Amino acid sequence: MKVAIVGASGAVGQEFLRVLDERNFPVDELLLFGSTRSAGRKYTFRGKEIEVKLLQHNDDFKGVDIAFTSAGAGTSKEFAETITKYGAVMIDNSSAFRMDNDIPLVVPEVNAADALNRPRGIIANPNCTTIQMVVALKAIENLTHIKRVHVATYQAASGAGAAAMDELYEQYRQVLAGEPVKVEKFAYQLAFNLIPQIDVFTDNGYTKEEMKMYNETRKIMHSDVKVSATCVRVPALRSHSESIWIETERPVSIEEAREAFAHGEGLVLMDNPEKKEYPMPLFLAGKDPVYVGRIRKDLSNENGLTFWIVGDQIKKGAALNAVQIAEYLIKVKNIG
Repeated sequence: MKVAIVGASGAVGQEFLRVLDERNFPVDELLLFGSTRSAGRKYTFRGKEIEVKLLQHNDDFKGVDIAFTSAGAGTSKEFAETITKYGAVMIDNSSAFRMDNDIPLVVPEVNAADALNRPRGIIANPNCTTIQMVVALKAIENLTHIKRVHVATYQAASGAGAAAMDELYEQYRQVLAGEPVKVEKFAYQLAFNLIPQIDVFTDNGYTKEEMKMYNETRKIMHSDVKVSATCVRVPALRSHSESIWIETERPVSIEEAREAFAHGEGLVLMDNPEKKEYPMPLFLAGKDPVYVGRIRKDLSNENGLTFWIVGDQIKKGAALNAVQIAEYLIKVKNIG
């Protein structure tokens, strides 16, 4: 298996290296690509040092089976044809193609088979907040159709990349040292603060991030579910949290929901209020599953449930989901 990573020096690119190694992904040859800024850097993978090549419009992707791309929507759009022209499957972590009708948008626990129909050789990785939410929703959708979702997200600095994580560290240091706080990656100081805006606002008053959760959820789940989201950046370093309210076609008991979550693919039930056990981002960074807790009936809706989830944004919300897509294609002998 010949594998390429585009955007190898970024937070998600580095996570790709870790996840491929952790999961013993069958890599016979690994190629790393990056911008002029990162070309020439060297990274070690399974004891071998690999130099990052400059991403160019040439024949570097000849013979590549799978290309994991995480270098931004502009780069994905520009280089998609170059990456796929010799038959490589491009699993793209940007927003470039997610809502294109001829490109599948895949979360393996929910709609793995969609990855088999890819006329342009591209599979899109959904937005991080959508990924962890639909993994949880699928467990309930298996019981009864979900009609509506209200969700408030609590998104860590990791969602804005490695430089944003570094900035949060530095801001805390600056505040505690009594120094002026430097703001570059966010609209405002994030340390000791919350910012109720992620991405730009659209005409309806929702941000692009919030609209992604509406549109992507419907596409992944092949559903008419309606999703209303409020996305908030919080001063956690890594792992996103979400508070979710759902309305189902029939009432779902707490016991039924707990059982569904406990056996749901890609989920871990962590729900013991008496012992103060519930998912928290501080303790779940670097973990593969989506964790579910605080499961309650919605007091305002007899067909409603509310629960809390936490997932590692860089791992399950990005690199791991993409690698799981590739693993599925190998399992069903659709690649390689």
